[in-house]
Amino acid sequence: MALHSAVVHATVHVPEERQSVSAVEDRFRASSPGIPMSRGVLQHTYGLAQRTVAPLDEQPSDLAVHAARDLLAESGTPPQEVDLLLYAGILADMEEPATAHVVAAKLSLECPVFDLKNACNGVLNALEVADAFIRTGQYRRVLITSAEVSTRESRWSVTDPDDVLNALPSLSTGDMGSAVLVTASGKPGILGSRFFANSWGWEAATLPNPYANHRRLGQLEIDSVKLVASFDGMPAKVRGAVRDLGVSVEDFDLVCVHQPSVAFTRAACDWGGVDPEQILSTFPAHGNVATNTIPLQLATALRSDRLHPGDLVDMFGFASGASAGIVVCRW
Repeated sequence: MALHSAVVHATVHVPEERQSVSAVEDRFRASSPGIPMSRGVLQHTYGLAQRTVAPLDEQPSDLAVHAARDLLAESGTPPQEVDLLLYAGILADMEEPATAHVVAAKLSLECPVFDLKNACNGVLNALEVADAFIRTGQYRRVLITSAEVSTRESRWSVTDPDDVLNALPSLSTGDMGSAVLVTASGKPGILGSRFFANSWGWEAATLPNPYANHRRLGQLEIDSVKLVASFDGMPAKVRGAVRDLGVSVEDFDLVCVHQPSVAFTRAACDWGGVDPEQILSTFPAHGNVATNTIPLQLATALRSDRLHPGDLVDMFGFASGASAGIVVCRW
């Protein structure tokens, strides 16, 4: 019998603390005296109402572990039955070793582990990797974890008014942990995936490594105009990929899309030919939670009875680098 993979559960850990959009703007003004910022600019520009903030004593691994523990309990999966653990977050506890080791140790797992990173598309790429490993018989249960503490990379202090627009995206991020379980299945679950890259656009959004480049601080810098331009040609490729996989956007019961802002979410829906009513809006109440965005939508759909066995799900993302990809699955 042919071996397939299936996504069987998704959970998120949402920190309790919230930071309102007005509080974010007030702190920016206090830290950047003399730099103009109109009140309500974050809500007007990005659609942000509030963002989630993790406790300062918690690392990315802690947030990932919170989500993974809930997933294992809710899915009835004993830790010893996990064959591989992947960590797909942008932010990590340290440069070495892989944060996946830290997550596995806190979960008392003894399986192989490794980190997988591709900006906000990390979890989507991890699904692609898990599917390939399972279909070849290498592993039967793959636990994908991720976490971000992006609010700690906010650019509060700006001295040049021309830098404000590049700093604003960092003020709209949110903290979160997530986990997704992929298992072997006798019938197709993950139906296919496609990924594309315009690597010439990598400079549009960067978070420098201060250890590798001592001339720059590790602050998130995003040129939104260049970032959008770096996706040139990708929307058509994504729409073509959907056709290549033998499905139509009208067939999807749920669409999950990366959400770095309300405006970008609308644009991404347009690029994919998706009706915005097919998605669950998560950005306004959480901020841009990066790699956790797709798991957050899956978990929200499960909790709100929007996702049922047999439903056709499309997950697609656009990430800095630039990259774009889709994963289509039957729940």
